[in-house]
Amino acid sequence: MAQQTASRSEPRKSPVQARSTASVDAILKATVQVLLKVGKEKLTTTRVAARAGVSVGTLYQYFPNKSALLRAAMRLHFEEILAEVDKVCIAQRGQPVEQMAEALAVAFLAVKMRDPKKSRALYAVSSDVEGAKIAATAMARVNHAIVRLLESAPEVLATDLRLMATVLQSTIAGVKRQLLESDMPEAQFEVMQRELVLVVRGYVRACVGQ
Repeated sequence: MAQQTASRSEPRKSPVQARSTASVDAILKATVQVLLKVGKEKLTTTRVAARAGVSVGTLYQYFPNKSALLRAAMRLHFEEILAEVDKVCIAQRGQPVEQMAEALAVAFLAVKMRDPKKSRALYAVSSDVEGAKIAATAMARVNHAIVRLLESAPEVLATDLRLMATVLQSTIAGVKRQLLESDMPEAQFEVMQRELVLVVRGYVRACVGQ
């Protein structure tokens, strides 16, 4: 029964043509828009289809129900984060470790705070659609990317790189969560980002071997 429930919450098929991709993109964008407008309880496939400008039948070709829509929207959100992290890791390879840490903190925080209402809305529904599993998978990929980045540092790092990556992730995630849970995240963003940079630079500096 559990396997049947899980399968019904997964997308039915992946888009293989440009038109199909455009439809799925529109549906996922509409899912977030409807979520922000009416909340998770009133979000329906009918409302999402109308917002996306597609028929309900077209929506059902890809997403069998509301849970599948929300899961896909969450996955897309994390893919956007991963894309930013990958971009930074490529650009920062071989740079001083303090510069690496600052670039990671700034990029990770910026992508999460690009649309704080969206981030908060998806965070709020995560427990309903196994969001923890989606987040854990994404963060494992982030950890791997950061480890690979740290391997390219010109300094000799005396701390285990996987541990360093985990501490950096956890520190950035803590500041991100604090911002998202505040009443005025946009107003606090610059000062919190500045303080976060000080913390991560100090941490990696302490990890450099003598």
